[in-house]
Amino acid sequence: MDPAHIADFLAISELTTRYATHLSRGEADAVGALFTEDGVYQAFGESYTPVELPHLVRSAPRGQLIVNAPLVSIVGDSATGSQHYIFVAQQTHEMRLAWYTDEYRKTADGWRFVSRSTTFLRRSGALDAGREHDPVRFNTD
Repeated sequence: MDPAHIADFLAISELTTRYATHLSRGEADAVGALFTEDGVYQAFGESYTPVELPHLVRSAPRGQLIVNAPLVSIVGDSATGSQHYIFVAQQTHEMRLAWYTDEYRKTADGWRFVSRSTTFLRRSGALDAGREHDPVRFNTD
């Protein structure tokens, strides 16, 4: 790998780690800044813009998001990737197993998510986008 490719991979890895860190710490406003202006997060049967993401984060259960290094394919200023994770709920220590499917774009501010979607792994063996849990989605208070 050439040094530029390694630098891009490390920057994308840092982006995905920042996402997990902000979610785990409840830093809702910081999550949207990790997306391009036209970016979208998809889960729970919905699509969320970077402006809507803080509302989703605030309505989600608190807990620890534990991620692995992303698997990334970079082509110029665009990339795709996936990243498996475990979410452990703070109050119950119940776990959710899932992975993200990502698209990234290199911007003037560095690498950002163009899209990130979640697929949950169920005990039954089923895979799905999850159950809605964002009752304050359009409440801006």
